[in-house]
Amino acid sequence: MQNSLPCSHGRPLARSQPSAQHKLGKTVAAAVCRPRPALSTHHLRRRIMEQQLVEKHTNQGVGSKLPHLADCVYLDYNATTPIFPEVAEAMKPYTYELFGNPSSVHAYGRQTRAAVDKARQQVAALISCTPSEVCFTSCGTESDNWALWGAVMGRGRGMTQGQLPHVVTSQMEHPAVTACLRSMADMGLCTYTAVPVDSQGLVSAADVVAALTPSTVLVSVMHSNNEVGALQPVAAIAAAVRQAAPSCLIHSDAAQSMGKVCVDVRELGVDLLTLVGHKFGAPKGVAALYIRQGTQLANLLNGGSQEAGRRGGTENVVLLAGLGTAAELARSEAAATHAHMRRMRDRLAAGLLAALPQHLVRINGPEEASLQLPNTLSISVKGLSAPSLLQMLTDKLAASAGAACHSSHGPAVSPVLQAMRLHPNYAVGTLRLSTGRHTTPEEVDSAVQLIVGAARKQGLDFSSSDSSRITANGCSEQQH
Repeated sequence: MQNSLPCSHGRPLARSQPSAQHKLGKTVAAAVCRPRPALSTHHLRRRIMEQQLVEKHTNQGVGSKLPHLADCVYLDYNATTPIFPEVAEAMKPYTYELFGNPSSVHAYGRQTRAAVDKARQQVAALISCTPSEVCFTSCGTESDNWALWGAVMGRGRGMTQGQLPHVVTSQMEHPAVTACLRSMADMGLCTYTAVPVDSQGLVSAADVVAALTPSTVLVSVMHSNNEVGALQPVAAIAAAVRQAAPSCLIHSDAAQSMGKVCVDVRELGVDLLTLVGHKFGAPKGVAALYIRQGTQLANLLNGGSQEAGRRGGTENVVLLAGLGTAAELARSEAAATHAHMRRMRDRLAAGLLAALPQHLVRINGPEEASLQLPNTLSISVKGLSAPSLLQMLTDKLAASAGAACHSSHGPAVSPVLQAMRLHPNYAVGTLRLSTGRHTTPEEVDSAVQLIVGAARKQGLDFSSSDSSRITANGCSEQQH
């Protein structure tokens, strides 16, 4: 038991009731000096009521609708997921009662240190690595920037004077990668090559290897694309790069993949991997970077000894408790969640293809289901304005006309659709619809009705048709 601290109490007033200030002083002192007392009957009843409320909400598992998503159909899981009920419950103690600094050695610090350690173990189990290889960050952008900056600055030191480190990436990457590389190149810190993708949004391992130079220190290719759901052949790319340039580091941004498909860093063969909490049921503001043991990576943030000296800054225990629980759910529910997302996505695709003029519609991304995220539907309708449609439905349907991280002023074609060489007539009518753990069939059917109705209001011609056939992924064989 922790030793009691000496306490000083105010002297009670003679022949009168203790003052409010005195009562407060006794309460605070008791909290510091004595072990936590047993809960009163009132507090026990309150705890029971809270637990009953939690149980009511935590019954909302895979395939069940969340009560607070009743008014607007939510099909924007690739932008962010709701915080899952189990995650919110796991975070609750650290919002008030368990507040200590994890670096402190006293009882309060030990409580929160245990939470940080548990979260690290949960994340490690999700991606099949050791806990010491997981470094917590604030967001996916930080993790991506750290991977790029750390590789360039850490590996570039051994180069001859005048020789710049080189990075290979793809034209499909998130701005957290592309903007960071442009910035470092503008500062004269590195050069980089962005390899193209095919019409399905897939990167070729041969193209990546062809882009390697003697100065290449890093290859960064995302695990899955956030707009069209293309799953990149990261393992094949890593194997090919290892053979051609054994000392080159390999990074993958797996932000969109967590909680949707299996991500095993050993099977992928990567040195660095980004994961982001709010993409799979955790809150915003927490993420991680996997750093393979022995990898030489310069620090991005310097300060205290947190994260084994790799990243200074007091840990956000509340968010880490949520991240760990989300990781555990993603691992334990993997098969059920994957199957549910796929069913909802396919139901959505079938409904839209049946209701919209087929000769005006194409579905973007890989044709084979094994190369797709199970939850992502990128559908283009020629003659439609996707931004205008979503504006019409702003209070009824939540979806995206492109990546949620991009700002849109008018019908601009996203860099991803440009890289896939999608015709502008289809690109401006592209909707990104993404299902999730709590999507229901009723929501999917409602979304189909809303989209078709809004398309009619835009004047889309439903009367004409042709004999073009829709292929397995919804692409018309006769594209115009």
